Amino acid sequence: MKFSVPAGLLMLFLLPGLVSRAQDANELIKKVKEKLALVNDYQAEGVMKTDVSFMKVPESKVTIYYKKPDKFKIKKQDGISIVPKGGGNINLASLFEGNNYTAVPAGKSTINGAPVAIIKLLPLDEKSDVVVSTLYIDEKEALVKKAIITTRENGTYEMEMQYGKYTNRGLPDIITFLFATKDYKLPKGLAFDYDAGEQQPKNNTTTTGNQKGKIQISYTNYTINKGIANDIFK
Repeated sequence: MKFSVPAGLLMLFLLPGLVSRAQDANELIKKVKEKLALVNDYQAEGVMKTDVSFMKVPESKVTIYYKKPDKFKIKKQDGISIVPKGGGNINLASLFEGNNYTAVPAGKSTINGAPVAIIKLLPLDEKSDVVVSTLYIDEKEALVKKAIITTRENGTYEMEMQYGKYTNRGLPDIITFLFATKDYKLPKGLAFDYDAGEQQPKNNTTTTGNQKGKIQISYTNYTINKGIANDIFK
């Protein structure tokens, strides 16, 4: 004999679990935000490595400046300033500005063997360039270990973070950006002004379209919450 459960009754059983998971996701996001909120500004020294097939960019020492909510600038050792287009998108704190998003739990996974919770941030603003941010979060430390950000106009890119000395502030020792090199266009937030060196002919885009590019910044030290003038970002 077969028994059927009315849809309404089934929802009564499932709803408490769904609500609990959503509450857990919001609580975890809150903890991440609280840690990142400890940093109002910083100046950091580091080394930037660029690995993109069509660009010749030498390893360079850089100074990185950040100021809430979305001011960000990189200055190379040769004095050239690099200002990311849509730079707020490459700062973790900017993902959580305000509460204009819905946090949706999306399961569990591991990063380098360590367990993480997966949470998707869905913007409530229909005009937002970001479609969805998928975050892989260390629940114990309240740290975002990886973020996959999908945008309307500039494709999808990934950020991978490794933490160490500044874990208690949510600041990474190493941050790696991964993106598709299709059309020689870096995603919004990674579109630095750069010396492209020797570019390959454009008729090769079919062979390079699926290739991955990588930009990695290794931070050697941070100077945190000492104040940074707005003129720095001009």
